[in-house]
Amino acid sequence: MRLVFLHGAPATGKLTVARAILSLLPGRLLENHAAIDFAKNMFDFGVPGFWELVDAIRVSALEAAWQHGVPLVVATFCYSHPEDRPLFKQFEAIVNRSRGQLLPVFLHCSEEEMARRIGTTDRVERRKLTSMEGLNRFRANYRDSPIPHAGCISLDTTAIPADATASFDDLRSLVRRVVLTEL
Repeated sequence: MRLVFLHGAPATGKLTVARAILSLLPGRLLENHAAIDFAKNMFDFGVPGFWELVDAIRVSALEAAWQHGVPLVVATFCYSHPEDRPLFKQFEAIVNRSRGQLLPVFLHCSEEEMARRIGTTDRVERRKLTSMEGLNRFRANYRDSPIPHAGCISLDTTAIPADATASFDDLRSLVRRVVLTEL
């Protein structure tokens, strides 16, 4: 199994880039909010038990993908260091167990671009953060940063549309080198 792990702050283009990658390559999406939305059925956001369930769903989904031979998973994640390091290590262990490959990609953009994107219709429809106030609170509590991993690449999505980011030379060549091998 190959895992492209797109991470960054809200409104940096993770889901849009994931969709663009999956329009170019056959694979499956492990979308950040799918687990969060499910957990909201059981718990109020952030109460004890909420994040434990979210993490269990994500690990279970990736584990199932590996067990059933899904060749490529593109995951989106708001990674906060060091709090999310143990969960990332679980993802990495699943990929290693499958003798697969992992490509962490940190997406970031300017504050002005995040402010432009934060209230888009798609974000409202998907019940994501939709205000700068909410984004600022989120960023005050979570340290979005590149995963400390030797293969992590960093892409600025400020001026590059998602489809171009997905086929951006660095990402395209890395995805092809990492993902297309044996796909």
